[in-house]
Amino acid sequence: MKSVDDLISALQSVGYYADRRLATAVFLAMRLQRPLLLEGEPGVGKTELAKALSAVLSRDLIRLQCYDGMEQREALYEWNYTAQLIHMRAAESAVAAKGLSSEGVATLEKEVYDVKYLISRPLLQALQAPAPGAVLLIDEVDRADQPFEAFLLEYLGEYQVTIPEMGTVKATSQPLTILTSNRTRELNDAVKRRCLYHWLDYPSRERELDIVRARVPEASEMLSAQVASMVQQLRTQPFAGAFQRAPGIAESVDWAKALVAMDTLVVDPEVMQDTAGILFKQRDDIAAMTQALAGDLLEAAAASEQDAKAGGLTPRPTPPSAASLM
Repeated sequence: MKSVDDLISALQSVGYYADRRLATAVFLAMRLQRPLLLEGEPGVGKTELAKALSAVLSRDLIRLQCYDGMEQREALYEWNYTAQLIHMRAAESAVAAKGLSSEGVATLEKEVYDVKYLISRPLLQALQAPAPGAVLLIDEVDRADQPFEAFLLEYLGEYQVTIPEMGTVKATSQPLTILTSNRTRELNDAVKRRCLYHWLDYPSRERELDIVRARVPEASEMLSAQVASMVQQLRTQPFAGAFQRAPGIAESVDWAKALVAMDTLVVDPEVMQDTAGILFKQRDDIAAMTQALAGDLLEAAAASEQDAKAGGLTPRPTPPSAASLM
């Protein structure tokens, strides 16, 4: 990519509608060869960005899904203990048959830790990926514990890892590394210093409308605009205060699909209440979506649409085959 504009266009070609600040952060991560840490609420498109970059750059996507209690061997490598044991038993048979010198013992120890017995996990796979390199997604790094963060520092700072039995493994072709965090806890400063940083917020109404159009082309223009406006209202006060968690982009797309499946032309309070389980995943949030609140929401969304039209925000065509940011 020669410029930020080129990157924006390329991402849009695969259905990811990045704003300029996000595209600039990604462009700099590629040019400066630095990892990019994306923080933001769940459902704003952090994971989907890595998938889109994989498609745009024609690189393999390698994903490391973090979770509480994750161990280094699950991220980097582990040995094929069964194969090593078989090798050792074969060697023992040879020793019993004709004996084995001290040099032979040393050779045997090296053979046990041969690369053919090494099982590569995501970090090592990314380092060993051939040109042009991989896109490594370290997803929800905030779910892992602090010792795991410390383990990542060598990789993030130098694109290398150390395997005690084999030494240091450096990147064959430097991977583009994307870390995501839902900020369930604060990450260590040492991790942040090794990365470029971007806070990924919910999209604007216009960007969300583009996403809904791309992913749900069978939805009418009126329905798509109504979905985008109503979800935007759910994320702003006073409506946001009534719910524990605002719906993300994935929920917007799923809701649009559900409304199309129900042959809905225009959303009304009853439909809004009946389909609340698609927008919200908490029992209290679903219960909070009363018909009275839905009516207020519809009025606010209609006013928002009128403001958008008055501001000259006209619909833009989107290729029906485009994938969507979720």
